Amino acid sequence: MGIVEEAHNLRVVGEGKRGVIVLAHGFGTDQSVWKHLVPHLVADYRVVLFDTMGAGPTNPDYFDFARYATLEGYALDLLAILQELGVQSCIYVGHSVSAVIGALASISRPDLFTKLVLLSASPRYLNDVDYYGGFEQDELDELFEAMRSNYKAWCSGFAPLCVGGDMESVAVQEFSRTLFNIRPDIALSVAQTIFQSDVRSLLPLVSVPCHIIQSTKDLAVPVVVSEYLHKHLGGDSIVEVMPSEGHLPQLSSPDIVIPVLLRHIQHDIAV
Repeated sequence: MGIVEEAHNLRVVGEGKRGVIVLAHGFGTDQSVWKHLVPHLVADYRVVLFDTMGAGPTNPDYFDFARYATLEGYALDLLAILQELGVQSCIYVGHSVSAVIGALASISRPDLFTKLVLLSASPRYLNDVDYYGGFEQDELDELFEAMRSNYKAWCSGFAPLCVGGDMESVAVQEFSRTLFNIRPDIALSVAQTIFQSDVRSLLPLVSVPCHIIQSTKDLAVPVVVSEYLHKHLGGDSIVEVMPSEGHLPQLSSPDIVIPVLLRHIQHDIAV
């Protein structure tokens, strides 16, 4: 097993002949977040699953705080994974920050991606002049301080807000589990990198077709952000806003989300 494979708990399932699909999870989760989608893909595709560096199941000794202080570090990891597996072309499905990571990777290697399916994606979380990202700086500072002072308590409060449900729901419990599995200092560093990121200036450089998929109500990503992406991405793009709630709809509303994801995976943008 190579270092890339081991570090990211790389897994390839399915023997399908329709090509390769890469599934990339967002902050606070791991590859298990795709458990409702994978069974629908394995007959037709080779499905690549991995954990982003810093996720609970990864070895914290591999987490380089300097490398992952920017999203480029994660984009380089993604390209290394594709190289390790000899992938020459794939459909990339990225959730949350991993949607942006896939977009960044596609700028340097557009040949590796036939399309990007971007679920709950945001190029910037902070509000700005003529831009609504959903957060003010003082709100983010409070979030970071809460993570610093009592990580377990923060997880318990953040999980239901993010997922959009009560503490008893299976999806909230699952997200709480994967969130709490992350070492607290790593979780804080990753959260700061994500929430303070701004890739708006790079969107015109993304030439690969993008399918932007969004919940109607999402604590982390307002619906207007999906329209912003649609307007500023450099290649063809399409937006679908689903009647789902929460930032992890593939976990909390699979009956709504999985058919939408499958449709965007299987069908290209009509030009």
